[in-house]
Amino acid sequence: MPNKKPATSNGQTVTDEVVEKLARQAETDYDVQQLRRAGGRKPIGSAVARVIPVRLDPELEQALRKRAETDHSNASEVIRDALRAWLRTT
Repeated sequence: MPNKKPATSNGQTVTDEVVEKLARQAETDYDVQQLRRAGGRKPIGSAVARVIPVRLDPELEQALRKRAETDHSNASEVIRDALRAWLRTT
């Protein structure tokens, strides 16, 4: 089985010439803003979100997953929506 050559994110084969070109660009005038990662998770609030572990009994977890499926959502979003709704009532 032949070795597959590595490629850049746009599919360009990584050659010595490509590496040299990128190195020259980085050493001269590479715009730091271009280094920012595009994509990834969308922000869900005004700042970086934190993960807060929560323990759920099996029945509650099953109900959560069923609700997420019904809502075409995920468990995290259902939990955030439920928490926001509960906090509005207190």
